[in-house]
Amino acid sequence: MVKYYTRACNFYFGQSSIERIKKRLSLPLHGYKQISFDTIEILSRKSIKKINIKDIKNLEKKIKKKVLSDIKQISKKKNLKGLKFSKFPLIMGVLNLTPDSFSDGGIYLKKNLGEIHAKRLVRDGCDIIDIGGEATNPGSNEVHIKDEWKRIFPTLSKIGNLKSFISLDTRKSEIIKKALKYKINLVNDISGLDYDPYTLEVLKKTKIPFVIHHMRGDPKTMQKNPKYKNVLLDIYDFFEKKINFIRSNGIKHNNIILDPGIGFGKNLKHNITLIRNISIFHSLGFPVMLGTSRKRFIKGLSGLNDSKNRLGGTISSNLFALMQGVQILRVHDVNEVRQSIKVFNSLKF
Repeated sequence: MVKYYTRACNFYFGQSSIERIKKRLSLPLHGYKQISFDTIEILSRKSIKKINIKDIKNLEKKIKKKVLSDIKQISKKKNLKGLKFSKFPLIMGVLNLTPDSFSDGGIYLKKNLGEIHAKRLVRDGCDIIDIGGEATNPGSNEVHIKDEWKRIFPTLSKIGNLKSFISLDTRKSEIIKKALKYKINLVNDISGLDYDPYTLEVLKKTKIPFVIHHMRGDPKTMQKNPKYKNVLLDIYDFFEKKINFIRSNGIKHNNIILDPGIGFGKNLKHNITLIRNISIFHSLGFPVMLGTSRKRFIKGLSGLNDSKNRLGGTISSNLFALMQGVQILRVHDVNEVRQSIKVFNSLKF
């Protein structure tokens, strides 16, 4: 039996989008009239077909039913407790409290520098602070629970009064349980809830929102010749299977975010394919997050123009994601990315 997937494409923005929606020439993306689309790609493992939305009525009955179901998910308003997606896109600011993260390891561990940086992230315009105490870049070693907690506790215990949405970047259920006392709003587990068998129980009991993140393997080995049959559809199937799994385990709420995991068990070609086609994940019905900030694929594309913070590549990849309706951008350089979005929106809208 052939399985079909639907990807929204050919987007319109601002007043042009609003006018096209009124004329029924395009459909809103995640209930936001300032972004719409009039074309879809219908994909299978063997074929890709691109059609205008007005031609959906001419599709074979079985395919049409699947496409219409997917479009309903793509077009519906996305919600997550504590976040306002009408402010598009949302920015997640990275707060690494580690000695060995790939770009800023050790910087914010001393004294109260973590708290100071958290305040800076908020001032610069981040909507979510993502705090973590374990480096998970390629080649990283696992960190003991006691060490991870020791790294994040001093900052986590102080930033609750910032009135910010706090994301906890961890794959350990014990860290989640300890952190619950200090106002966390989201769990960002890079293992896709696979690392710790008890994490799912904690999420079920607390009903806290969480990210389903895709990673092939573990940080130590994930970049050793990663392979996929079709990286885009394989990860789509992973999300679909994981959503069904958590439903079967009693988590019924929709406070879930999807992150395809750029650089987590993917080579350069895999990463490019995912970024170019990331709008396919809208048809799963949940907000989509993308983390490209400072990552190695930027070096692979820019060659001799690589730089320490890879700011140019970060901004361009995030603006590309914005144009595909990605709701959350995870970045280190919040001020510069927020600046680029403001200018981009002023010109585009």
